[in-house]
Amino acid sequence: MRARHIAPAALLLPFTLLLAACGGASRAEGAGGGTGSGTDGKGSLTLNVGDQKGGSEALLRAAGELDDLPYKIKWSTFTSGPPLLEAVNAGAVDVGAVGNTPPVFAAAAKSKIKVIAGSHSRSDGETILVKKDSPLRRPAQLKGKSIAVAQGSSAHYQLIASLKKAGLTPKDVTLNYLQPADALAAFTRGKVDAWAVWDPYTSQALDQAAARVLTTGQGVVNGLSFQVAAPAALDDKKKAAALKDYTDRLRRAQDWVFQHPDAWAKAWAKETGLPDKVALDAVKRTRGTAVAVAVDKAAVASEQRIVDSFAALKLIPRSFDFGKFVDPRFNGDLPPSGTAPRTYGKAQ
Repeated sequence: MRARHIAPAALLLPFTLLLAACGGASRAEGAGGGTGSGTDGKGSLTLNVGDQKGGSEALLRAAGELDDLPYKIKWSTFTSGPPLLEAVNAGAVDVGAVGNTPPVFAAAAKSKIKVIAGSHSRSDGETILVKKDSPLRRPAQLKGKSIAVAQGSSAHYQLIASLKKAGLTPKDVTLNYLQPADALAAFTRGKVDAWAVWDPYTSQALDQAAARVLTTGQGVVNGLSFQVAAPAALDDKKKAAALKDYTDRLRRAQDWVFQHPDAWAKAWAKETGLPDKVALDAVKRTRGTAVAVAVDKAAVASEQRIVDSFAALKLIPRSFDFGKFVDPRFNGDLPPSGTAPRTYGKAQ
């Protein structure tokens, strides 16, 4: 289903800029490849990094972690996790950040990828939204209702898990597979009863689309996101050392964000076109709560549950061992994957 009317341009533009890591959005410009966005650092070694608008590059730059790089980073920008992982598989990108679901689909396609680092964030921004005047008050009341969701996204898994918790299955509802911009239009015009989505879309819809939260992913989804690398890069000693340094810088940048939420929200808003308030809400609700964690047995088991759920629903061809797509060499002394994320308190 596609809504016939579009939402106001001021609301839609940031959504088109921010087809996020956890979504199965459209390809980047070109045949699935990323758009070039410059180079940082110096030296003879170049690390090719896949990124998304307002992602790792913006984060590292705001935190000062791109200063004095002993190697070069060549950035390529992608619209979402799936095409970024296509580039990792092809060897065009050495590493990139994605949510918890794109690696499942990439691994199911037998892509050449290795998960090398993880972070754990709060899942308050993983939501099922309804309109403020909706009669729906509990997830169980979604039976027979229409729900917009991006197919194969983290929101898709969150929806499936939330329905299961409420005693429902996907067959009990009507799923409208829509990417965020189309889902926003359908939700705004009342063409769907609910919308399963993630931050910053959650924060923007709450602020500008007369939405309220029916339920969140807290206690339902794992809240993990990953750095995913090409095996060939890991097999190169110099690139492997650069990857270790790069993940360390990201960990420090995450620490900086938690300590400077306002500064990061302003930088993020400038980079993406999000309103300042929406950006700060998303930072405090979800995006600033990340803590670097080990990609350990518990993380693998949590991802395996996603694998098995999607396989049971025939969304991927078969189940498989997710652990075979993990390289734990950079875990070091990082805390366990189940370590509680940070919290700022309730976002406004």
